[in-house]
Amino acid sequence: MNATALIAEDEPLLAQALQAELARAWPGLRIVATVGDGDAAVAQALAARPDVLFLDIRMPGQTGLQAAAELAEDWPDGQPFPALVFVTAYDAYAVEAFEAQAVDYVLKPVQSERLARTVQRVQQVLAQRQPAAGAFDEATLARLRALLVAGEAPAATAAPRLQVIPASVGQGVRMVPVAEVMVFEAADKYVRVLTADSEVLIRTPLKELLPQLDPAVFWQIHRGTVVRADAIHSVTRNEAGRLSLRLRGRPEALAVSRLYAERFRAM
Repeated sequence: MNATALIAEDEPLLAQALQAELARAWPGLRIVATVGDGDAAVAQALAARPDVLFLDIRMPGQTGLQAAAELAEDWPDGQPFPALVFVTAYDAYAVEAFEAQAVDYVLKPVQSERLARTVQRVQQVLAQRQPAAGAFDEATLARLRALLVAGEAPAATAAPRLQVIPASVGQGVRMVPVAEVMVFEAADKYVRVLTADSEVLIRTPLKELLPQLDPAVFWQIHRGTVVRADAIHSVTRNEAGRLSLRLRGRPEALAVSRLYAERFRAM
């Protein structure tokens, strides 16, 4: 079977070893790019649209899981989403999560026999792919959602809940009660913190804030957006099937990504 692949691995020797092993296990596979960080993996995958992604779990910038989630949000409609293979040093927690979600993985250092089984599984997935079915099915999105939750679970259980947010305003510091916050939105090097009638900027990354927020109160609706659930007024769908929502007391329409659209299915 002929196919294309992208390798995202921040250790050059391991990337070379994986490429060499793949050449033996899958002669028909063409490597379209080899990158060393999660952000480059997203950019190159969107440009090349390979059939398979080999994503290292721990990379600079974004993890392999975060890169996969961003690709799920930005992948063009109607284009088949790549088969995902995660590459990891042996980590019992990660391996358990992958196996529970029926997602394939490769352990470092790469072993020929294990890689051969992975290649066989990926080839079966590609052979069974239905081009007319669109880019995603709910099973793919559900696996990604579950893996993201599993990857964040240890930090989430240990972090205390955030009650007040100190934010620099001019020469002073404004204390914003979390109970008043309606939106956390990533913006360049800052996070916008929106209440019903004000906005402040903080430098704490959204990924560090998330474990400190009550997931029953704040819902992630996009990789860069978290909203207060009880402030959601309405959700609408455009002609392309994409969702957006509006909050009570706020003028913005906020995009809902594919990964989190399941929350808004009518009961």
